Amino acid sequence: MLENILDFISALSPFWIYVTLFFFSFIENVFPPSPSDLVVVVGGSLIVSHSIHFIPTLILTSFGSVLGFMALFFIGSQLDKKVVRAGKIKFISTEGLDKVEHWFMKYGYLIILINRFLPGTRSVISLFGGLSELDAKKTAILATISALAWNSIIIYLGILFGRNIAVVDKYLSAYSNIVIGITALIILIYIFRYFLSRRKRLKD
Repeated sequence: MLENILDFISALSPFWIYVTLFFFSFIENVFPPSPSDLVVVVGGSLIVSHSIHFIPTLILTSFGSVLGFMALFFIGSQLDKKVVRAGKIKFISTEGLDKVEHWFMKYGYLIILINRFLPGTRSVISLFGGLSELDAKKTAILATISALAWNSIIIYLGILFGRNIAVVDKYLSAYSNIVIGITALIILIYIFRYFLSRRKRLKD
């Protein structure tokens, strides 16, 4: 997959390469799934050929990530106030929201800080961060730190393995699959516990 993305981006001018990197970094949070991490790795590989440069790449991809994250965070904060507690979204119950809020109040800011290292869950984290009414300023700062740290790593990987893009593709995909698998397992356990407790209440 990386080879195809590389062929596409390499044909662009530096300006449009930066625009593409920003766009994919932003869109991942708003309309997942998106291969943004793979696109950023490709951006890193292009730094080797001096098509683009490290600092602008890091700033634009991180800004895109944070902007997308905070957009969904804002949507979540508005849903909490106007929709969820009114019971208009059937798949988010008030009881479930209370549990998520408790979880985020206890671990919320830590989750925000490491959100970029959890591919496949970033949109959920930003949405429920807003639902849980976390402080927007603190959330934005932590999301920025997370984006800068993660993007620095994958841009550097792109530079380091610019001539071995298939190797990066293999390991980045494996990492994403492991995290998604663990996340899916946690969600299944939560759903099972929810229906188990619901069945118990019906019997009582």
